[in-house]
Amino acid sequence: MFKASLIAAACAVFAVSAAHAEAPVFKPQTLVLKNIPKATGPAVSIFNGKDLNDWTGWLGYPDPSRTYNAGDDKPIGPGGVGSIFTVVNEDGAPALRVSGETWGSLVHKGDFKNYHLRLEYKWSGKRHAPRLNEPENNGLLYHTHGKPGAVWGTWSRSVEFEIMTGSVGMVVPVGNGLEVDSSVAIDPSIIDPKQRFMPGAPLGSAVGNTALWNIENNSNADKPVGEWNTLDLYVFANHAVHVVNGVPVMEVWGLCDKANDTAPCEPLIHGAIQLQSEGAETFFRNITLEPINSLPAIEVVK
Repeated sequence: MFKASLIAAACAVFAVSAAHAEAPVFKPQTLVLKNIPKATGPAVSIFNGKDLNDWTGWLGYPDPSRTYNAGDDKPIGPGGVGSIFTVVNEDGAPALRVSGETWGSLVHKGDFKNYHLRLEYKWSGKRHAPRLNEPENNGLLYHTHGKPGAVWGTWSRSVEFEIMTGSVGMVVPVGNGLEVDSSVAIDPSIIDPKQRFMPGAPLGSAVGNTALWNIENNSNADKPVGEWNTLDLYVFANHAVHVVNGVPVMEVWGLCDKANDTAPCEPLIHGAIQLQSEGAETFFRNITLEPINSLPAIEVVK
């Protein structure tokens, strides 16, 4: 076991080093969204403001600190609607509340492709162990598929539009075998693998549950705790654009999933919408989805 761990660690370090060899150093940019596609059909609300009958809940471990080292522990499983996930009145309007106290996922029953999703979220500032002293954390997960709790006993396989203070819009492939590509530069100021989205840079990859686990957003456009933020997610086939408060912060290509280590990575072009519970009380509202047949472009302001 010890030898295997050393080999795995060495491979992870090699993978990061190889990825960095071709990437330039990140330089701050000002990005704008161009050619925003018109909807090809009516918008639909996937949160009706009354109940969560269109969603299913799944809860991870009773002690969230066990999530990444659960051993023989069993997740709680189906549940959470009416406790961790509730409908409340917030700022005079209906909102979907995620308590964050127990980690888990709320998955919409629909299956979607080629869409523009918009939602608003805000933090209350209330956090729970084991993230009491960490940034607020949640996630908008798309192209969700597979069994509930397949990832760390807590979430379903998907691609994550990260909602974390200072990193909103970061992309994370959630699950072994999931991969995404983006234009990647190396930012020495952030944690490993130090990958940050930069238009014009060579393509790099993020691979679920490996040393190359994420690609950071181009810039931080989120508002302070207690204020409402607007997220726009544009998805067409296995290509997506993440927008935070009108600022494009991420573009990803080649979303794909492997059934096993030797299988080809099959394009991931549709799936459900999933909201996380991960330690911070979060409110969501005005969750709408409309069909599109193209993606907006991201332009660098010179």
